[in-house]
Amino acid sequence: MTAVQKPADPLPPGSRSTYDWSGFPWWFLGIIAVIAYPLFRILTDETWAEGFDFIKAGLTLTIIVTLGGFVVAMVLGLGVALARLSKNPVARNLAIFFIELIRGIPVLVTIIFVGLVIWPALMKFLGIAPRTFISSPGVKATVAVGLVYAAFIAEVLRAGIESISIGQREAGLSMGLSNRQVFRFIVWPQAIKNIMPALGNDLIALLKDSSLVSILAVRELTQTTKLWTGVTFQFMAGYLILAAMYLTLTVSLSALLQWYERRISTP
Repeated sequence: MTAVQKPADPLPPGSRSTYDWSGFPWWFLGIIAVIAYPLFRILTDETWAEGFDFIKAGLTLTIIVTLGGFVVAMVLGLGVALARLSKNPVARNLAIFFIELIRGIPVLVTIIFVGLVIWPALMKFLGIAPRTFISSPGVKATVAVGLVYAAFIAEVLRAGIESISIGQREAGLSMGLSNRQVFRFIVWPQAIKNIMPALGNDLIALLKDSSLVSILAVRELTQTTKLWTGVTFQFMAGYLILAAMYLTLTVSLSALLQWYERRISTP
């Protein structure tokens, strides 16, 4: 009686127990560790917990400045991008002047100048009282960061618009669409999809640069950290908590943007 032979293993020896660790996201473990240490101290140390409770009060204003500044940057940036593409030499040169001016000055200097010089002068010219909402530090900060990032986003939008072939525009015009309809229904939907990764990077960068508006006494995360550490002298605790909060925000926002890019990507 012959023994039944087992089929030969098609895989090479040892391949079943081998895992390719080269693709493992080790970087993510590092991010988790950086966030986990302050979180552990907050849960186990009363001083750290007190600092977190004080610092997190600036989270709402940080989010408002970031989203509000991004909206301002998108609206103003689109106008500048269209002017940059215009055949009108005056509009085109004014757009280039704005872009080069803003990009050639440090972000902090621009924020200080807009918040402490331009905005108060504009409010005085318009006859708006200093203690009204529109004159508040939060509004000044939102306009300042929006103005800065409008110059960067304008170039991103210009590149996206120029990436659409002239043939598609001519096809739209040949169908009887106006220039405005061609831009709205043909150019813009494709352009915004092409530049989504770049816009996402600008949004994350704006979130981080929102910390600079603390120079205007805006009580966002960085300013509340300065206030707490200035009283308690717990600098390590305060700034580790601040770093962990910003890191959590940026990583979460990056993951959300990547999910959205995959959702709108063309199969």
